[in-house]
Amino acid sequence: MEGQTHGDILVVEDDSTIAMGLVAALEHERFIVRHAENGEVALEAVRTRSPDLVLCDIMLPGIDGLKVMRTIKSEYPGIPVIMLTAKSDEIDRVMGLEMGADDYVTKPFSVREVIARVKARLRERDPDPRTPNNFSFGNVKVDLRRRVLWKNGEESHLTTHESGTLGYLITHRGRDVSRDELLREVWGYTAALTTRTVDNQILKLRKKIEDIPSQPRHILTVHGTGYRFEP
Repeated sequence: MEGQTHGDILVVEDDSTIAMGLVAALEHERFIVRHAENGEVALEAVRTRSPDLVLCDIMLPGIDGLKVMRTIKSEYPGIPVIMLTAKSDEIDRVMGLEMGADDYVTKPFSVREVIARVKARLRERDPDPRTPNNFSFGNVKVDLRRRVLWKNGEESHLTTHESGTLGYLITHRGRDVSRDELLREVWGYTAALTTRTVDNQILKLRKKIEDIPSQPRHILTVHGTGYRFEP
């Protein structure tokens, strides 16, 4: 395939139809793609040549996807893992994220959405050079690389999406940022998905950084548009 490649992706999926669809779509986007049909093959593939990102189904024969993800995160913590799951219960998705997954996509999914999520997670791994690793404002200090925040000296941890959202707002501080822009650039979601995702994320961030979350000084609401960060 001609042209510069965008990264090395490992697809871990036992359903050959889904796997081949993902492989074809990712290759079309100029990714190098390998496929593993079960957990054992996936771990061997990662150890043989570390990918830039792993797409991993939860329901796999043998070693299940959650164990594959935990093993990858233990041995190669810098590799983003996006879980593919047919389970629709929120508790399953939350459990996967709390166990270390960087994101999840629920089946049935659109290939466009998966590709958007992949690109968003890879952007997090190779952040915008304008985004500072460390940033201070008010009584808050944040280490975006380590995803750690200190407010009045008290430490708290940021999730992948909290860190990404805050980092994007900091990078574009003083500018109005729309909800759709945050969904696209940070979350990798298509604009068709609900923007309440962003609003809920902002509420969580405000609780961590604002003295009075209902009267924010740093993450301001721009009515009819989105948000603006003011140091």
